[in-house]
Amino acid sequence: MATRSKSSHRWLQEHFADPFVKKAQAEGMRSRAAYKLQELVARDRLLRPGMTVVDLGAAPGGWSQWVRQELGDSGRVVAMDILDMPPLAGVEFLHGDFRDDAVLSALESMLDGAPVDLVLSDMAPNKSGVNAVDQPRAMYLAELAMDFADRHLRPGGAFLIKLFHGTGFDDYVRELRRRYAKVAIRKPAASRQRSPEVYALAQGRLATIK
Repeated sequence: MATRSKSSHRWLQEHFADPFVKKAQAEGMRSRAAYKLQELVARDRLLRPGMTVVDLGAAPGGWSQWVRQELGDSGRVVAMDILDMPPLAGVEFLHGDFRDDAVLSALESMLDGAPVDLVLSDMAPNKSGVNAVDQPRAMYLAELAMDFADRHLRPGGAFLIKLFHGTGFDDYVRELRRRYAKVAIRKPAASRQRSPEVYALAQGRLATIK
């Protein structure tokens, strides 16, 4: 227990000393994750007025909040998470588990057949600390997100997803390359260096899979 207390204390110290945490607090952003997205999206100028953006695994809302600010009064931001999320002006939120067919159907109903320009996924399973359990869970969520993008992204659209290095990672990236004109693996500055997370940015969804 003492070890856990020490590591928890160290995490809290690092968290509150984190420049991105301080920046988020100063700028009224819901989470430091907004700055990961800002770096990933700005580099490739992915956002344009009037876009429809779907944010999977949105809570506490940092990504949706930032996208809504960038789009101004135009376009749509549709967010979903298994965790509840306090309302954000101009963001349509669905509370539910993305693995549940009924929740997925509700999300599709919200879109009402409209093509999506950008799918964002920051989803991650609750960690058990056992990699042999956590990695398959993470890859399963990633597969569901890719399937959703297959069905709803317009040709030419983009898909940005958080992944974790490990079993299934290379195969997943290969599948992305079959579906998109350009795929890049990035680790933004706001992503903690010790974290195994990276982001795959897939641009130019192909009309037919290779």
